[in-house]
Amino acid sequence: MATKDEVIAQTRNWVEKAVIGLNLCPFAKSVYVKNQVRIVVSEARHLDAFLEQLDSELDLLVATDPAEIDTTLLIHPDLLPDFLEFNDFMLLAEEAVIEHDLEGVIQIASFHPAFQFADTEPDDISNYTNRSPYPTIHLIREASIARAVESMPDTDAIYERNIETMKSLGHDGLKRILDGEA
Repeated sequence: MATKDEVIAQTRNWVEKAVIGLNLCPFAKSVYVKNQVRIVVSEARHLDAFLEQLDSELDLLVATDPAEIDTTLLIHPDLLPDFLEFNDFMLLAEEAVIEHDLEGVIQIASFHPAFQFADTEPDDISNYTNRSPYPTIHLIREASIARAVESMPDTDAIYERNIETMKSLGHDGLKRILDGEA
């Protein structure tokens, strides 16, 4: 089992080398370099406690100036290793946003080591656009998304470009980048 520091280090490596380095999210670099990304490693022992922590993180994010915390990565390295269970849990996470009256304020994105898009094979390289070292819930301010979309009107092209990037790298190329060999 990885320590909190190891989980954070591996997550930062993924953010820096894949998310930012491969430009999978063209909006990530600006908040990351300004230290506005909160990375939280949960030690919750069960799903109820993890949901309570999600509630707390939602409250903290909306109560904090975006210049201090613009976005949050809530990671649980051990609780939801199965992607389908994680995906089911994401329905509860979305429900938490609704319960907090944060629809239109906070959006949730999900990342997982075994992330799989519908109608793809488990090892399809396109799945790696959303594969992270650990199960991760990304809490994103809608206002930040709106500002980012204004600066890049063709956001639909991001998804397609990311898949093409992964296809051109292949599994070996991506591994070399993440391992710091490229």
